[in-house]
Amino acid sequence: MTNSFFHGIFLAFGLILPLGPQNMFVFFQGANQYNLLNALPIAVAASLSDTTLILLAIFGVSTVVLTVPSIKIGLIIAGILFLSYMGWISWRTNTLTNYKFNNVQNWSLKKKIVFTLSVSLLNPHAILDTIGVIGTTSLSYTEEAKIAFTIGCLLVSWNWFLFLIVAGRLVGKFTHFMQFFNKFSAVIMWISAVYLIKNLI
Repeated sequence: MTNSFFHGIFLAFGLILPLGPQNMFVFFQGANQYNLLNALPIAVAASLSDTTLILLAIFGVSTVVLTVPSIKIGLIIAGILFLSYMGWISWRTNTLTNYKFNNVQNWSLKKKIVFTLSVSLLNPHAILDTIGVIGTTSLSYTEEAKIAFTIGCLLVSWNWFLFLIVAGRLVGKFTHFMQFFNKFSAVIMWISAVYLIKNLI
């Protein structure tokens, strides 16, 4: 169970690192609010969205997949290809200027939360991450190990979004330091792809 727990942490961390619209929006909320409490609802909304997708992937979709071996193999192969491709994209990403949300600071809290939910639940990458990678990876675990794996994934999600608003508050605006996240994420995704290949063999 310990191995599955840390595997969940390792895999989820690699998947959540890329600086996509969800991460950028949460980060900017931390950077542009007068205090962290104002940005906290945004972090919670993003975390709840990830929690929903992760639980559906591990205990919903993956359970159905177990009854059809060919689908399981297909998803594992798709997960390998997706991780390899996303790792390549993350490695090549050198700019942090694609996401600018300063113009939404006048939005109401409700509108910000709705936007957070939309870029989380309707994000194709997030769906592929959870169902195609996390859900597929969980298929190799027993029920107890799967629970530990899930807890590891959820801990990363909740702590990551809290970290983003704190980082946004401290940094204030992007620096080249955050580009390191893309490189690091790429390496983790490639290692995770190798792990899936090992399970497939």
